[in-house]
Amino acid sequence: IPFQLCRSLSLIISCCYVVKFMQKYTFCGKKEYFCKLIKDYFSMACILNIETSTEVCSVAVVDEGHVIWNEEEHSGPNHAVTLGVYVDQALSYIDNDGLHLDAVAVSSGPGSYTGLRIGVSTAKGVCYGRDAKLIAIPTLQAMCVPLLLGEKIEEDALLCPMLDARRMEVYAQFFDRALNSVRDVQADIIEENSYKDILNNKSVYFFGPGAAKCKDVIKHPNAHFIDGIEPLAADMAPLATKRFFKEEFEDVAYFVPFYLKDFQTSQPKKLI
Repeated sequence: IPFQLCRSLSLIISCCYVVKFMQKYTFCGKKEYFCKLIKDYFSMACILNIETSTEVCSVAVVDEGHVIWNEEEHSGPNHAVTLGVYVDQALSYIDNDGLHLDAVAVSSGPGSYTGLRIGVSTAKGVCYGRDAKLIAIPTLQAMCVPLLLGEKIEEDALLCPMLDARRMEVYAQFFDRALNSVRDVQADIIEENSYKDILNNKSVYFFGPGAAKCKDVIKHPNAHFIDGIEPLAADMAPLATKRFFKEEFEDVAYFVPFYLKDFQTSQPKKLI
């Protein structure tokens, strides 16, 4: 028996038991409560995740909180071409698997100005075409997910995801282990005493594309550096699913990414 049919039969049987329970216990206005309980428990959110905030382009499909399809391109910023191909493949996978696309989650920044614009524009197009909800996932918060899942972190330690800006500048934000923001995102110029007031009191784990250039500068004993973490669509899964069931959606028409800094252009060099 196909997996989708088995899952549907299981859902129908479970719903029947809950409906019988509701019919028996509808006193004191409890019926509305159980209706919401059924919706929250049995809803199977299918979400398309898009991540284009850095040179990496990635797209993932999440169903019931699990990544069921994923593609990543690490060879450089070619989002204008690669993203459309990945999104088409992801939507075909969703259709062929008999799923209904409920929402599109997109990395909302900070990050590459051009990358964020391409990602958000594509996400909006899919939302309009598929009548799906739009979910915005802060880039730096999503970067914390693989660290929390893969590393042993002290209870009171802080997480500091970093994105590379220009020269010795990074976009950085501090979170606790519950992903509550301890210090809002800022553009920081890194020098020897950067974050000293925080490091004097707590251990801090620095990671992300901007952390590499900080290793040789920040030498505080409470500073720990984790390699190999970058913004990826697959890591957005738990945050996107949580926001979907909390109904934290964006206005598809008016949503814009969080660029943090204005777009900067440079004058072309004179060849003669």
